[in-house]
Amino acid sequence: MTKLNVSKLGYSYEMHKTLRKQKIILVYEGYFTQDITNAILRMTELNESFGGEEEMMKRKIFNVMVECLQNICKHADADHESEDKRNSILILGKTDENYFITTGNYIYKKNIPALEEGLKHINTLDKDGLKKLFKEIRSGGDVSGAGGAGLGLVDIARKSGRQLDYNFANIDDRYSYFPLQASIVSTLN
Repeated sequence: MTKLNVSKLGYSYEMHKTLRKQKIILVYEGYFTQDITNAILRMTELNESFGGEEEMMKRKIFNVMVECLQNICKHADADHESEDKRNSILILGKTDENYFITTGNYIYKKNIPALEEGLKHINTLDKDGLKKLFKEIRSGGDVSGAGGAGLGLVDIARKSGRQLDYNFANIDDRYSYFPLQASIVSTLN
């Protein structure tokens, strides 16, 4: 029988300490499918980290998370032969004031201008403006103001009640990495 060398596993303790210090509730990195998305949502529902939150707040976090996961499943760009670019990440965490949901996935550089235009537009809108844009997109009306940002991103902004934080990190001549973060104010503050 081979003896396990525990000293080589010290990184797991360091990672555990870092995740606790940063108040990270859940992290998933890998390929997102509908089955994996459903499993992540189920784990989130069962997570005791939300014990003191009101039901309405739990639903808001859950709904924003659903939209973020759907956004990854539907819109992550990746060649099928490139496994590392198919993988995305989802992080759920908490600061003193907010819960945050951060996603990251690879996108084609050619898609950035329309997506960035849409995100900038979304971030200029107040609650009523987001509601109006959501209805326009849903009814199939003119969505030129939304650019490449679709219904899911508008809904994330509506449900979180905050501007979306995002960035585009250059990877190579075809791809950029697109991290997106939605913050939701905690009712416990």
